Amino acid sequence: MFTGIVEELGTVVAVEPTGSDAVRLRVRGPVVTSDAAPGDSIAVSGVCLTVVESADSEFGADVMKETLVRSTLGDAVPGTAVNLERAVRLQTRLGGHLVQGHVDGTGRVIARKHTPQWDVIRIALPATLARYVAEKGSIAVDGVSLTVVEADADAFSVSLIPTTLQRTTLGAKHPGADVNLEVDVMAKYAERLLESRQPDPTGGTS
Repeated sequence: MFTGIVEELGTVVAVEPTGSDAVRLRVRGPVVTSDAAPGDSIAVSGVCLTVVESADSEFGADVMKETLVRSTLGDAVPGTAVNLERAVRLQTRLGGHLVQGHVDGTGRVIARKHTPQWDVIRIALPATLARYVAEKGSIAVDGVSLTVVEADADAFSVSLIPTTLQRTTLGAKHPGADVNLEVDVMAKYAERLLESRQPDPTGGTS
């Protein structure tokens, strides 16, 4: 479990095929590797990966086909910048929102507006995810916990404060860039509960 508060900007140093449908991703991140051990979880641009090795400020993680297809990690190459966050501990302040690191899909930046105080970006997303996004709700974009400013049927907008612009990959995302999206898991649970209470044809509730 994560909070969506990025700890550092890391860099992909290698993408090594380990079979026909998997790779080992090697990432440099001095902060997140300072206490990393095999088996630990680290969110890489919002994708929860398991550390399989760690040394010299770098860690390696195996990435399966499902993750490569559903996230932007499938396009990662040496030099790609990534947001990094270690899994939370029980005593950690929950500064963002509960982020699982289970990417639901990708979106695409379609507009960006700069102001003296912040940037506003607009992101298009699939209809299958749009129903979970609500104004003033939470969403993780490339692993960054953000508050939705506006939400429409096929897109939403978020505001990025200077700290976010400086410390995450979102500072360099321009129209046309793809981003990983994880909607608020509470919205999905709420939908599931409502579905279970649909009227039963026999007169009760299912």
